[in-house]
Amino acid sequence: MKMLKKIVLIASFIYIPYASMAWGLLGHRIVGEIANSYLSPKAKAAIKEILGDESLAMCANWADFIKSDPSYNYLSPWHYVDFKAGMSCEDVKKYLAIDTATDAYTKINFLVSELKKKNVAKEKKVMYLRLLVHIVGDIHQPLHTGHEEDQGGNKVYVQWFGQKTNLHSVWDSKLIDEQTLSYTEYTNAINHSTAAQRQAWQKEPLQQWICDSHILAETLYAEIKEPEQKLSYRYNFDHLAQLNQQLLKGGVHLAGLLNSIFM
Repeated sequence: MKMLKKIVLIASFIYIPYASMAWGLLGHRIVGEIANSYLSPKAKAAIKEILGDESLAMCANWADFIKSDPSYNYLSPWHYVDFKAGMSCEDVKKYLAIDTATDAYTKINFLVSELKKKNVAKEKKVMYLRLLVHIVGDIHQPLHTGHEEDQGGNKVYVQWFGQKTNLHSVWDSKLIDEQTLSYTEYTNAINHSTAAQRQAWQKEPLQQWICDSHILAETLYAEIKEPEQKLSYRYNFDHLAQLNQQLLKGGVHLAGLLNSIFM
């Protein structure tokens, strides 16, 4: 019986990250790798002190891996912030201004506040930093700011190259996997923002990041006209630039946030 439990636990550890990740392994690592390239010297030193030899790219998926441990189930709502269909950017910002729910927005603010404190235990700092890296990545996956009624596109069923899946999964990993690149190759291919772009993006508040992702999500929903709509090469071609922009902005935003925490 003990051996059976051990096998089930190992299987769930392997399966759950692939079944329920935002951005998947590659996407989160790309965001972390991009962020690392724009860290200030102070931020790099502070992160090194917390994580040791674990890079931002490697720590970025901890929040999904830990889903295999039921004692961390309370973290599930931290990965997304959903909205009612049809909400404008102004509506989203008004909602976030009074948001007290357990969601990605409130928990990013919590994590930033905790990481700025000097007296937080090392063990907690490691956890908080891993979570922050992951959740900032999450909110740049547009369906993590999608509709609450369809669970962020999880109930919007489509076909991806003839296989049944859902819109959320397409944006979590299938689009990225379709490019057949490692996370370092992918990062090298898209990490070409200008200094002016980075400065502008890093001046944007968290509410704007979420608003931009949500407006993109609205356009993605509107494109699905029929149940199990067939998506393949054309969808990849039409959305690759949007995908790459979200990954790039996620990394640049994350770097700016970490630089502001570890000043």
